[in-house]
Amino acid sequence: MKVMIRRTEQGLSLYVPKKDLEEPIVEQEKPELWGGMIKLANGWQLSLPEMAADTRLPITVEAKRIGE
Repeated sequence: MKVMIRRTEQGLSLYVPKKDLEEPIVEQEKPELWGGMIKLANGWQLSLPEMAADTRLPITVEAKRIGE
C-alpha cells in the first residue's frame, strides 16, 4: 500500500491516503527506519522498503502490512 511518512512535532507519522488514516509511528526496528518493520499507534505493523538512511521526509513509499 502507498503510505506517506513525515516528521511532526511529536515524532514520525504515517498517513494512508486510501483509508484517510494518520497514525504516529511508535516503534521502529531499525534506527534509520528503512528496510525494517515499524509499528503504528493503532497496532498495525508495516514493512518499509530499503532506502538510504539520509532519505528526506516527507516521502511516499510502498509499504507492506504485516499480519493482515
